[in-house]
Amino acid sequence: MAKIIGNLVPDDDYTHELGSETNFNESMYFNFFDTSKNMGGFVRLGNRANEGRAEMTVALYRPDGTAMFMFKRPEIQNNDAFDAGGLRFEVVEPSQKLRTTYRGSVLDLKEPRVLTNPKEAFTQNPAKKIELDLVHDAVGPMYGGSKDEKEADRPAEEQFGKAHYEQHMAVSGTLTVDGETIEISGHGLRDHSWGPRYWQSIAGYEWLTMNFGPDLGFMVSVIRRDEENVRRGGVMIRGDELVPLTWADVTAEYEEGTHFHKTVRANVRTGAGEEMQIDGTVLGFIPLRNRRGGMTTQIGEGMTQWRLGDEVGYGLSEFLRTMDGD
Repeated sequence: MAKIIGNLVPDDDYTHELGSETNFNESMYFNFFDTSKNMGGFVRLGNRANEGRAEMTVALYRPDGTAMFMFKRPEIQNNDAFDAGGLRFEVVEPSQKLRTTYRGSVLDLKEPRVLTNPKEAFTQNPAKKIELDLVHDAVGPMYGGSKDEKEADRPAEEQFGKAHYEQHMAVSGTLTVDGETIEISGHGLRDHSWGPRYWQSIAGYEWLTMNFGPDLGFMVSVIRRDEENVRRGGVMIRGDELVPLTWADVTAEYEEGTHFHKTVRANVRTGAGEEMQIDGTVLGFIPLRNRRGGMTTQIGEGMTQWRLGDEVGYGLSEFLRTMDGD
């Protein structure tokens, strides 16, 4: 069993009691990157049982910049399991080993940026049948837990979840596309959160996940609830050791005329005063969005190669921005 840091227990890997809030969400997310093949992806299920639906996402990055993608809102009746729309998450050993499977269709996107207009993307791109079967084994502690009282006391419509944790993982398994099976072996990160959530409840964030092999990983985050409320930090994982990052600054270069980031730089500092600069190059980019109440949240998902000195790693750079209108 992996080390657990924070007010968590192994059984937190399972679903929790459904809250009464209309926007109660319980979600799990897994990303994975095979450095030998320059490919990777992520899967997510968010149960919104009080709304009678889930949010299901499958995103797969190819080495040539093309992608495969699917998003659905399948009907669900309860919060008993992560199993909807062909995507299923299974806890094999709490805090240590989980399995993710997907059997269904995906869009075959030669130009993933077409997802800025989802209707066009879903009507003008062909579909492929795939089977994804991955096992995620812990290579670091499970860290996180309940959020602070200030956050929990906010009205439900202003919350972004009451509890959240993450863990760096080794990943192995297969991806089968049109009958051709590809072996996947690499690393990634998973997270799990529950509580009321609207994507529009915060102004934005930069969330960076990095794996430099089994013994070194980072999670860096800069979260802006509004202009005056910004949280900067994250963690460094060295084997089973968790080193908190007490400060972080994230900057980026963008494709001309867009909000699509193409390079990322993270400057971080530990509590002991150790400072590091990590540079990222986006190898594949998928733009997503979520709309509610006249507001649009744009989420840029970049499969990223990271460099820390002579170390080379892979992970995801996720940039979220909420704005009025489209």
